[in-house]
Amino acid sequence: MKKRPIGLLVAAALCLCPAGALAQKKGDAEAAAPADGEEAAAGEGEGGEGEVPEGELPEGEGELPEGEVPGGDIGGEGLGDICEIDPAACPKLDFDKEAAKDLNEQIYAVQQLYALRVRRVELQPYWATSLNDQFVNHPGPGLALNYYITNVLAVGANFNYYRPFNADSTFNAQVRRAARVGVPLTEYDWGAALNFTYVPAYGKFAGFGDFIFHYDAYVVGGVGAISTRPIPVIDPDNRTFDFEPKLAFNAGIGFRVFFTRWFAAILEVRDYIFSDRLENDDTTVLDAPNDPLNKDNWYGDNSLTNAVQAQLGVAIFLPFSFEYRLPK
Repeated sequence: MKKRPIGLLVAAALCLCPAGALAQKKGDAEAAAPADGEEAAAGEGEGGEGEVPEGELPEGEGELPEGEVPGGDIGGEGLGDICEIDPAACPKLDFDKEAAKDLNEQIYAVQQLYALRVRRVELQPYWATSLNDQFVNHPGPGLALNYYITNVLAVGANFNYYRPFNADSTFNAQVRRAARVGVPLTEYDWGAALNFTYVPAYGKFAGFGDFIFHYDAYVVGGVGAISTRPIPVIDPDNRTFDFEPKLAFNAGIGFRVFFTRWFAAILEVRDYIFSDRLENDDTTVLDAPNDPLNKDNWYGDNSLTNAVQAQLGVAIFLPFSFEYRLPK
């Protein structure tokens, strides 16, 4: 039973002997090398008689100059073999011609804006609809015109047309018939304003795969006029009102998405603020001896009105093209 461990030790020693033979000391390696003036035996070594292994230097010749590759010049041995097999892998350049070329490389620290607005005219056709009046809807087409003094500041004007599109809600008509309750209503004719637009933010986002959309967000505000009149509800048989313009202020925010450098879609929410004249809802003025045709009794109190409307449309910038003149 004791012979098995001894056999294992002998096998391990035999395995270690070749590895130990390869690990020669430096002095032993020098002693094994041929002396100066002696020739290597024929057939010994890979390089044959007098050859130096590829990529190595003969003793005493020092190191390779910087930039040179062992194995000879391109076109000879070493890397030249690769060039013979695949010439495209070793392009040849005329460094004199390359050095004579003018360098006109431009590196942009910040990417240029996708669409410049400065000194361009923006034309905005849109469709507007009211958001905060549950009794009467005031939709209608509109048109805005802006001129950008700088890339973020513009002056302009817009015009809204409402008259053929005012619509009394079905809910309001049903309440009047069922509960005999009348709510003072107004309808709009037109609105116009002078505005200032400021663009505080712009950027881009990805959508539909790899497509990049460029956008900007803006705030707008101005002053103008809006023409309105009451809708006769209390005494529609005798009362007829005329449209009257009122001073109106407006403020809003908008979002614009560019499809090209001159065409974009816009979504804007704007609040038109004005003092509106409402119909008199006091029914006692209809009793005798009051005259129902007396116009002094037709109007009631004035009401501060916030006509909030959404505007969806497109933006067209003129001219269509532009040239960057800002520092790069």
